[in-house]
Amino acid sequence: MNDVLSVDPRTGRPRERVAAESTAHDVDQAVRTAAAAGAALRDRAARTDLLRAAAALLEANGEEIIATADAESALGPVRLSGELARTCYQLRMFADVVSAGTYLGVIIDHADPSAQPVPRPDLRRYKVPLGVVGVFAASNFPLAFSVPGGDTASALAAGCPVVVKAHPDHPATSALCARILRSAAAEVGLPEDVLRLVHGFDAGLELVRHPLTAAVGFTGSVRGGRALFDIASSRPRPIPFHGELGSLNPVVVTERAAETRAEEIGAGLAASYTQGMGQFCVKPGLVLLPEGPAGDAVVQTVVAAAVPSGPLLDPRMREAFLAGVRARAALPGVAEPLGAGEAGDDAVPLAVRPGVLTVAASRLDGGAYRELLEECFGPVTVLVRYGSTAERDTVLNALPGNLTATVHLAADERDDAAADLVAGLSEIAGRVVVDGWPTGVTVAPAMHHGGPYPASTSGSTSVGSTSIERWLRPVCYQNVPDPMLPPELREANPLRVPRTVDGVSTT
Repeated sequence: MNDVLSVDPRTGRPRERVAAESTAHDVDQAVRTAAAAGAALRDRAARTDLLRAAAALLEANGEEIIATADAESALGPVRLSGELARTCYQLRMFADVVSAGTYLGVIIDHADPSAQPVPRPDLRRYKVPLGVVGVFAASNFPLAFSVPGGDTASALAAGCPVVVKAHPDHPATSALCARILRSAAAEVGLPEDVLRLVHGFDAGLELVRHPLTAAVGFTGSVRGGRALFDIASSRPRPIPFHGELGSLNPVVVTERAAETRAEEIGAGLAASYTQGMGQFCVKPGLVLLPEGPAGDAVVQTVVAAAVPSGPLLDPRMREAFLAGVRARAALPGVAEPLGAGEAGDDAVPLAVRPGVLTVAASRLDGGAYRELLEECFGPVTVLVRYGSTAERDTVLNALPGNLTATVHLAADERDDAAADLVAGLSEIAGRVVVDGWPTGVTVAPAMHHGGPYPASTSGSTSVGSTSIERWLRPVCYQNVPDPMLPPELREANPLRVPRTVDGVSTT
């Protein structure tokens, strides 16, 4: 049985032993005890209390959480303080969602013997939790997309117990946050086993295969996510797999925008592609810039910007990043106006230097440069210089699905051509940004964080209040006597949930 070690990404040296990797028996016990605890989550008021108590306990232990997460991720106290605040906000947001009850989607159609073309029976529909949800913690967000993050919060809000597979980059943070969430459950009178934690690569496979696992939430690589998706789909009883995998997040800068806003766009791009050392899922990885002086000015601003070096999340990611940059830079016609590479010193020996690659759009018309159209995780972006809108659109048409797509326009570009460009970007991305940058995903009801494959494996979002829908399924009751109905569907509406009755919305 292998030890689970907490490692300092700044030096690559182990910090402490956190646990032993979970065996198949451990995973089985975790899933079964979580499933047994699920009945207690049927009480919406108890779930609301749990989510709010979890947020309060995370805040109360904030100093320890941030110190532990920084030691394992090198993301820094400022970034992690913001991430903790986001995590607690998400938990409280879902408490409000549960309390409001709108997510249940209650629809009642009373019986109508005179309905045409056939008489209508009494029909009552709402949504119920799927069961145990397996959550795979993300490497780049040790809080907001990990043990206490959005997948866990939304699943608990839906009434689903959760088993989290900790990410190996931050096992100590995961264990600490799991203890806090389990304490929150006990504090409000729920079983601690509404949340369980497992460690190890094989444990993740066992979690997806387990017959009591009802759905999975994943944030990670295309390779790893696709392998788990295939397992989930090939089970004797296939289950939903909501995976966020990889995204290039293309940016289009029009010629007029480059002519009028070169410095602003260049500075914004430099800040965006290096934010979090380029380890955001919405990092702009490919930027379409016009050829000529206007585009040159954008490139010069990006290159001249102060882009500090720093470590990536773990040595394996660092090696993959350096290898990816070398492979792309070696392609004929690819230039490095700002070369990415190693930048370690005695204090931070595993640091890397951000960089920029440039290439003509005409070289991407074919498969030889396919690597440039794939995500390179880390602080590097590819500037593709186009000589015409036809060249630009040829590159866009070759792109796979993305989480985001961005366009920068001039102030006077609000015409049909701009509208067509925005409409075209919506075909390849789940979120379209105009005159801004994709880094920074607001937690709001209208937010969609997903996109066509490989950005995600489903049409759902992993951010915002509607992410709860991933863990629910509808049930319709036909001609069921009122005392036998769930309280949410009874005629008197004893729980006062919002409903649509005979086509009329009620609150």
